[in-house]
Amino acid sequence: MKYKKLFSEGMIGNLKLKNRIVMPAMGTSLATSTGEASDEIIRYYEERAKGGCGLIITEITRIDNETGIGTPNQLCVTDSYQIPRLQKLTRAVHKYDTKIFTQLHHPGRQAHSSSLNGKQIVGPSPIASKAIGEIPRELETLEVENLVKKFIKGAKISQLSGFDGIELHGAHGYLICQFLSPATNKRTDKYGGTFMNRMRFLTEIIMGIRHICGKDFPISVRIDGDEFIEGGIDINESIKIARYLESIGIDAINVSSGTYESSITIIEPVSYKEGWKKHLSQSIKENIKIPVIACDSIKRPEIAENLLETNNLDFVALGRAQLADPEWGNKALNGKEDQIRSCISCLKCIELIMNGKRVECAVNPRVGMEIDFEEFKKDGDQRKVVIIGGGPAGMQAGINLAKRNFTPIIFEKEDHLGGSVFLGSKPPMKEKLKWFIDNMENELKDLNVDIRLNTKANIDLLKNINPYAIFIATGAKPIIPNIEGINSKNVYTAEQILSEKTEIKNKKIAVIGSGMTGLETAEYLNNKNNELTVIEMQKDIAPGTYLPNLMDILPRIKKEKINLLTSKKLVKINENSIELMNMNTKKIEILETDLIVLSLGVQSNIEIVEEIKESFKNIKIIGDVEKPGRIFDAMKSSFDKSYVL
Repeated sequence: MKYKKLFSEGMIGNLKLKNRIVMPAMGTSLATSTGEASDEIIRYYEERAKGGCGLIITEITRIDNETGIGTPNQLCVTDSYQIPRLQKLTRAVHKYDTKIFTQLHHPGRQAHSSSLNGKQIVGPSPIASKAIGEIPRELETLEVENLVKKFIKGAKISQLSGFDGIELHGAHGYLICQFLSPATNKRTDKYGGTFMNRMRFLTEIIMGIRHICGKDFPISVRIDGDEFIEGGIDINESIKIARYLESIGIDAINVSSGTYESSITIIEPVSYKEGWKKHLSQSIKENIKIPVIACDSIKRPEIAENLLETNNLDFVALGRAQLADPEWGNKALNGKEDQIRSCISCLKCIELIMNGKRVECAVNPRVGMEIDFEEFKKDGDQRKVVIIGGGPAGMQAGINLAKRNFTPIIFEKEDHLGGSVFLGSKPPMKEKLKWFIDNMENELKDLNVDIRLNTKANIDLLKNINPYAIFIATGAKPIIPNIEGINSKNVYTAEQILSEKTEIKNKKIAVIGSGMTGLETAEYLNNKNNELTVIEMQKDIAPGTYLPNLMDILPRIKKEKINLLTSKKLVKINENSIELMNMNTKKIEILETDLIVLSLGVQSNIEIVEEIKESFKNIKIIGDVEKPGRIFDAMKSSFDKSYVL
């Protein structure tokens, strides 16, 4: 066996786990409106159990319907009527010899009054989270005592429902963490002040659960190794907390980091390396004897194995990795790790949850829809289907169709697969996109899909094949504005730059457009000793970009002294300069530059669409050809249309 540590048995308390793979809590909003386990959430967790996970920890599970609402359609353990559906959930997971914990949660000051029917949010102290912007009402002592009882009740409901244990969410700036942290707990009653008083809320919850549920019902506590906020919990404080929790008899510590204020340290964007915060779990593990679970942004089994071999942790928490590929464990176990669909850290999953929607995944269109998209029907009868374009949409169509016993043929005009995502992997710290493309290519090869690179499809070629259907996945092309000088030899598109067909060094370059592609292209060119200016017509940089992604790249852009100009519109290109209109004053400004790089968005590449429609009937248009968007949009379009052909 290649990953001996990863697939060795482990213990949490008296509970034996079949391997060291843990799926940590991730919000889904897949439960019913009454907080019961829906068929969708049951199937979602069952698929991860079937895929080889050793321990599943449910999404944040509500214990209080008054002030503790975290997300809409949130799993709940507030009332006994929820037990029958929870029983169905635990049984679905147990049939694969996978164990399951409930994660008990209260958001505290990280809720929104709009989610609480207009009620003021609550916390240990009236200190607003900068990420929320609402001042919480300080909980009265009696209210805190009542919340302790609600956590205990939630644990008992979990136990009666067949869960193997519970986890208390004491990390990420939620209520328990707010009591633990000196930055958010300024109370003067028995629940604040000294270290022991700040621990009292959590202590009473743990002791109550032990009394009601017994010593053989495991308790894990998720804590922040570092909150990454001023005056908050740091590694020294977290070690102290972990040692104390061990002393009162909990069974495991789950180490994470960050709060909503330091959001990108909770759910990391693409630039964060695997294991970037392993020092946190390492420091805690060196100071306690109970098992340590740790979430270190791990994507690949070899990295997980290394952390186990170096005694950095006892169990590897793989969250988004198992969203992207529910078969992560089985593929690693059976030597198919090169086919694991890799999470690309695009943050689409959390973006949807934070906007009140159900969980989805950019690279796995089945997430949350496992019931709607069951196993593929084997109805292809080896009929030929041509796919024009080998980007993610075309590749996903090829995979689906091969699984349905069609004979897909992919035509790609370039010498590689991946389309614009391949180019998107070129800027610094974007290698996860290349992993994703490589994983899909390996899956295509395993399915014996006919891939024809360096081949541009034409009508005669298609007629010779006489396919049952044609999928058009030719992607999008750059938007080129109609302005004077646009066809000059010193004008490039971002795609031309990232294709690396032209080596550009020591130049003064203006990048027109500050979306993520423009910023990443500027960063790419900056690493080649060029002087960069990014120009944006709107008043803000990267308008419409998901904020955590912007929080990730902007500090690097500013550190590298890449110049950012807003409210400037390109109106003319000269030989050694460009003319910009100031959108506020309407005056023309001159900027000296050697080269211009256009990153103004894309439009559907429909060059061959109408011609094909005239000659063939069964046509499917997928990905950016249908409508330009993100990887998420292209993958969903492709998956859905190739599922029902």
